[in-house]
Amino acid sequence: MPIHTRHILVMTTLVLATCVLAGCGSINERLAAGVSDAMPAWAGGLPADAPPRPGTAKYEEFMKERERKRLMPASERGDAKSEQSSSNTTR
Repeated sequence: MPIHTRHILVMTTLVLATCVLAGCGSINERLAAGVSDAMPAWAGGLPADAPPRPGTAKYEEFMKERERKRLMPASERGDAKSEQSSSNTTR
């Protein structure tokens, strides 16, 4: 069975398409984190009240504050959510 130019062209095209698709997957994985930070919330980005990403200085501060609030009694926390839920249950 002789190999024709057409067979070589088809095989080269398939190999090239496979390499391009594999490259897109690894590029998208790296870009997704940076792009999602820059997108506004209305377009599917992170909401304004989302916690910071792990590994940053703001994340360490966030975790310390969260731990401090966790150790406080519930009556002293002053969370807006707990105040709203208690006022809704008394009605």
